Amino acid sequence: MIRRLTLPLLALLLALPFWSAEAATAAGKSYKVGTNSLAVREDADSGSALKGYLKQGTTVQVTEEKYGWAKLSGGGLKGWAAAHFLVAASGSASSSGSGASVTTASTSKDSGWKSISGSGVRLRSGPGTGYGILGSVTTGDRVKVLKQEGGWTRVTTESGQTAWMSSQYIGGSVAVSSGSGLGPTAGSSRGSLQGKLIAIDPGHGGNDPGMIGTTHGTEEKDLTLSTSQLLAEELRSLGARVVLTRVKDGEKPALAERVRTAAAAAADAFVSVHYNSAKNQASGTLVFYYSKSKDAPLAHAVEERLQGLSLRSNGIAFGDYHVLRENRLPAVLLELGFLSNATDEKETRTASYQKAAARAIAEGLQDYFARKSS
Repeated sequence: MIRRLTLPLLALLLALPFWSAEAATAAGKSYKVGTNSLAVREDADSGSALKGYLKQGTTVQVTEEKYGWAKLSGGGLKGWAAAHFLVAASGSASSSGSGASVTTASTSKDSGWKSISGSGVRLRSGPGTGYGILGSVTTGDRVKVLKQEGGWTRVTTESGQTAWMSSQYIGGSVAVSSGSGLGPTAGSSRGSLQGKLIAIDPGHGGNDPGMIGTTHGTEEKDLTLSTSQLLAEELRSLGARVVLTRVKDGEKPALAERVRTAAAAAADAFVSVHYNSAKNQASGTLVFYYSKSKDAPLAHAVEERLQGLSLRSNGIAFGDYHVLRENRLPAVLLELGFLSNATDEKETRTASYQKAAARAIAEGLQDYFARKSS
């Protein structure tokens, strides 16, 4: 949350779980890169030295994980990478053992299978975000299409599970009807982030923990940094360039410095990431803007995508915050859950939630630039 809370520091955070249960969950196994270009860094920190990139389909070995990062080797590289871009290597996948990119071309026996083009895509019990979550699929997985309804498609996964998912993440030539479904269709036009520079502001930091969870003692500054790192990776995979106002736990830039960092980089948009707190049992996300003309369109675009998260959206609201008020860029401040709510705190601590939030924010930015250019 944007206000600083002066409470005594509580017990250290339990290690945040890393990639979702639908992917493999233990270190020491083989995985495949599930995004077009995966950055490998010297340490588990988006600000550490870049060692290189791995192509989609590259086989890697994971030996350790922490805070959403995986220590891996493969494709001629050793280092750390965002774990949510890794998918469990299928026993039937061909691999030379050298980390070379695995071919994903379908054979005749695969006829009818469609590829997935998004990470951590939720599978639901019905055609809409109001239905329960049954699991997820990710880039590299395949599904068979059974039925379309609005912007949703009923599918069967390779494991035999039948569920509904948003049609926009299904590759190939899946036709989607023009009905009034709850989600965007596969043919929805989205703005390109190629060449865009997005400034990400992980709230708090250093000796300012921000809000502290009332159940698990979660410090807001840790969640804002890990979520921002996931968002940075998501944006880069979509062609955007990224600048973060802080990249390490010990950093605590002044509010004015955060704004100056974005302005000096000539960013196209500014996103400040926070988690909330309240005296009551408030729950869910909230998007703040300052200027109706400059910021509100971006706030609307991002909030519409946040509606797909497991926590409900509380819409958008005016916020007289320095990083918004003094910012010449289109800017929003996001509150991604209430650490004062036990359910919210438990959910926001998970890498799967933070990954989904990062994906939603990135999609909101795509929508924003599409509307801006139309």
